[in-house]
Amino acid sequence: MAIRPDPDDLDPGDPGFIADPFPALARLREGAGVRRSAGLGGWVASRHADCKALLKDPRFSADRMTPFFEHMGPDKRAGLATLESTVRRWAVFVDPPDHTRLRGLMNRAFNPRAIEALAQRVARRVDDLIAGFRDRRRVDFIREFAYPLPATVIADLLGVPIADVELLKRWSDELGAFVLTARATPDKYARAEAAAKEMRDYFGALIEARRGAPGEDAASWLIAASDREGRLSSEELVATCVLLLFAGHETTTHLLGNGLYALMRHPAEMARLRARKDEPAFVATAVEEMLRWDGPSLAQVRIAAEDVDWNGARIAKGERVFLMLAAAGRDPAVFADPDRFDPGRDPNPHLAFGYGLHFCVGAPLARLEARVAFPKLLAAFADIAPVPGAVPAWSDNLVVRGLHELEVALAPV
Repeated sequence: MAIRPDPDDLDPGDPGFIADPFPALARLREGAGVRRSAGLGGWVASRHADCKALLKDPRFSADRMTPFFEHMGPDKRAGLATLESTVRRWAVFVDPPDHTRLRGLMNRAFNPRAIEALAQRVARRVDDLIAGFRDRRRVDFIREFAYPLPATVIADLLGVPIADVELLKRWSDELGAFVLTARATPDKYARAEAAAKEMRDYFGALIEARRGAPGEDAASWLIAASDREGRLSSEELVATCVLLLFAGHETTTHLLGNGLYALMRHPAEMARLRARKDEPAFVATAVEEMLRWDGPSLAQVRIAAEDVDWNGARIAKGERVFLMLAAAGRDPAVFADPDRFDPGRDPNPHLAFGYGLHFCVGAPLARLEARVAFPKLLAAFADIAPVPGAVPAWSDNLVVRGLHELEVALAPV
């Protein structure tokens, strides 16, 4: 007898789920707190309390790369040696004590005070981008604003020449298709390996140049701290620079794109934010609601480091647990009227940047860029609306949620 599929299971490759995962996530959240998913090949947590607790439970490891490569055939694994060497040294895939050491150094470059000092630089970059399309009536917001803003800011912070950003973006996209589990990218392993080699060589050369001539940039700070304290190997230093470049723009691009899309779908709330765009506290609250409502993190993945009995779910050592952070952001047990987009929502304990030890190190920078960008966009244009007939193109990644393109119509002030 054929086994009937669970109608409430997730099919991350379904076009309907990619375009709008929230109905399926709501059905999932209404069932068992942690349940098996044939579609994902592991366990799924969708309630806020479970996701938050799992993110801080040491029985669940962030290292999903080690088992992935160890289960690979020897020939295939040998062909991905640089990719493995790079991503397995990323702090996001490392547990304590190595995570503590890596994260401590990264925090020095991305501490809130250092990030806030970038505000004027971010504002100038936003102004330049807006000036580039102020006289136009239609733009691809992702390609012409949401990507170049964070990409150039993080490149500048790391000390990477702005002229190299497009090259680094291509490599970053190839790595992202692998790391973020894109489903429709052909040859993504080979392409990610090639990108890892090129980024290793690029940042290896940059680090050597900075050792000889340090600058006022994050790469120089990391080198100095590492050389002084011996806390990073050469391989870890390169891998950390690659991670910061990759993660430093990915999250913010999707925050900006998803946030504008939410505002366009809720014109009364866009008008509300426009009317209060000069109130920093309200703008900051609105950005938090963008993160909760349709943030850049669809899910995070953990691996059971031992057999765990989680509220009746028997999770075996080595099994994957998908923490559906987007579902947790709409949990009615935590958020009043969770399916309403409310830029004034406060408090707003969403999990869009994770929680605990692996809370996103780039969160302060992403928030800063959004807090600067949206008021300036709303001041520059009397209206920002979807282009009639244009269909937003969503990525098929399982870990992040974001738009590849978003055509918008602009009305001048």
